[in-house]
Amino acid sequence: MSSQKISSGITLATLKNIKERGDKFACLTAYDACFASILNKAGVDVILIGDSLGMVLQGHDSTLPVTMNDMIYHTQCVKRGNKSSLLMADLPFMSYASETQTLENAAALMRAGANIVKLEGGAWIANTTKLLMERGIPICAHMGLTPQSVNRIGGFHVQGRDTNQAQLIIDEAHMLQDAGANILLLECVPRDLAKSITESLEIPVIGIGAGPDTTGQIMVLHDVLGVSPITPKFVKNFLIDSKNGIPGAIEGYVKSVKNHSFPEKQHCFN
Repeated sequence: MSSQKISSGITLATLKNIKERGDKFACLTAYDACFASILNKAGVDVILIGDSLGMVLQGHDSTLPVTMNDMIYHTQCVKRGNKSSLLMADLPFMSYASETQTLENAAALMRAGANIVKLEGGAWIANTTKLLMERGIPICAHMGLTPQSVNRIGGFHVQGRDTNQAQLIIDEAHMLQDAGANILLLECVPRDLAKSITESLEIPVIGIGAGPDTTGQIMVLHDVLGVSPITPKFVKNFLIDSKNGIPGAIEGYVKSVKNHSFPEKQHCFN
C-alpha cells in the first residue's frame, strides 16, 4: 500500500498525510466480520458501516428504516473482523435530533468499535459537529445528496448544479470544517464543485459520484461486486474483470482509486 501505516492501522492522521501528499485513499462499506477481513487484505483504508445496509441487506427502498440497534450490531460485527482499516459508522435517520440523543448514540457507536461517526447535513449540523468534537468524537460530515433527506429533496438527485446551490455547499463545507469535522463526504455533486471544495479545505474529502479529484473514494460493497438492484451512473462493477473472485474485485477497486484511474469520465456529473 502507498498510504502510511502504523502498527494500529489507519488513523485520521494517516488520511490527513495522504491529502497533504496529494495521494488517494480507498473506502468501502462492509457490514460483517468476514468482509471486513477481506477489505483489510485488499488494502481498503476506511471501512464504512453504512446505513446503506437498509437497502442492500434489509431490502428497504431507502435508508430511513435503519435503527441504532442495527448500526450497533453491524459495527460490532465489522470490528471483530477488522485489523487495520479506520472504521466509520453512520448515525442513522433521526438519531441525532437532540443534544442528549446525539451524544448517547455517537458514544454507542464508538463503544461498538467505530473510530469516527458520520452524519448527514449542512449548516444545521454545525452545532452538533462542534458538540461531538468537544467530547472527543471524530466526525465525518456528509453533504451533497444526503439519503436520509430523500423525501425532502424529492429523490436521489445530483446536488449543486446551479450556482447558488453550489456556493451554499461550498460555504457550508467550510462551516463544518470550522466546527470541527475531521472528514467531509460529498455525494452526487458535479466534478468541478467537488474539486473546488477539496482544494479549499484542509481536511480530507471523500467522494461518491463526485469525480476523481477528491482525496478519497467510497463505494457500496454490493455496487463494486455488481449485485446491487440499481446501478447509479457513478457505479462500476469490478467483479467482471477480476481473476480472483471477490478479493480480486476489491483489490482492483483499491488499485484503481489509488492510481487515479477510477472514477472515469462516465462516472462523473457535470
